[in-house]
Amino acid sequence: MSPPDARWISTFLEAEAAEAGAARNTVLSYGRDLADFLSFTQSRGLALADLTRADIEAYLIRCEAEGLAKSTRARRLCSIRQLYRFAYEEGWRADNPALRIAGPGKAQRLPKTLAIEEVDALLEAAGTVGRTEADQIRNRCLMELLYATGMRVSELVSLPVAAARGNPQMLLVRGKGSKERMVPLSPPAREALAAWLKTRDAAEEEARLKRRATPSRFLFPSGSKEGFMPRQTFHALIKDIAVAANVSPARVTPHVLRHAFATHLLQGGADLRAIQMLLGHADLSTTEIYTHVLEERLRALVLDHHPLAKP
Repeated sequence: MSPPDARWISTFLEAEAAEAGAARNTVLSYGRDLADFLSFTQSRGLALADLTRADIEAYLIRCEAEGLAKSTRARRLCSIRQLYRFAYEEGWRADNPALRIAGPGKAQRLPKTLAIEEVDALLEAAGTVGRTEADQIRNRCLMELLYATGMRVSELVSLPVAAARGNPQMLLVRGKGSKERMVPLSPPAREALAAWLKTRDAAEEEARLKRRATPSRFLFPSGSKEGFMPRQTFHALIKDIAVAANVSPARVTPHVLRHAFATHLLQGGADLRAIQMLLGHADLSTTEIYTHVLEERLRALVLDHHPLAKP
């Protein structure tokens, strides 16, 4: 016997968080998508246990009519598929009605990126932005680490301080689904990290002596609920750094720096599979959005070296 509809979703989300090891942001995304889907089914007097493929397609048609982007509709269908996969495994359904529904697909757009000169300007400006010298040292470290490793912003701000001890040449990063990967550090990033650790540790020791505060386990501690710098804070910070660097803030986000990391590596001759490992992509197809860089490089290679291309 299947539980009530709301319990379907809460049990699924609990299982994703506990058993599948899904990242918190992934679970929150599933929750938002499925809450909207449940609102639709309840408005039509439908039960999740009895839903048909046609009912799910009707929901997707409504999403399209509301003007939702292809990527949003594809994500919502994925959430519904995962819910029914779980329901099938639990014995609540004898099938997965969403399995054979063709999704809208994602619009193929080239990733936004920055020129090397623009990134250099951002890195230079990062050390001048901040109310105090400690803030400036921290901000430079954040930007150097982001560009040197291509980390996701959530991976960067939640780095444990233990991973940065001992002047490491590599950082151990915990990514989506709690999967771990090693990313190398450039000399400027190691220098910025060492400077920040010295400043951070001195501030922690001073706070401990004054307030008997417990030392933070995070590299970038804060008074937030999680104990580390919130992603939203870093998003706002990177806009200030862009202004200081005379780069349009509308073009600069943490994810654009991640794209710049991958694009610049490929332009320099890096292998696509190596980029996949560094970015933490589970599937090479995700990394293939950068193949436009390879195509440009191959075209230049032919024009420069093929005998028939010479005047």
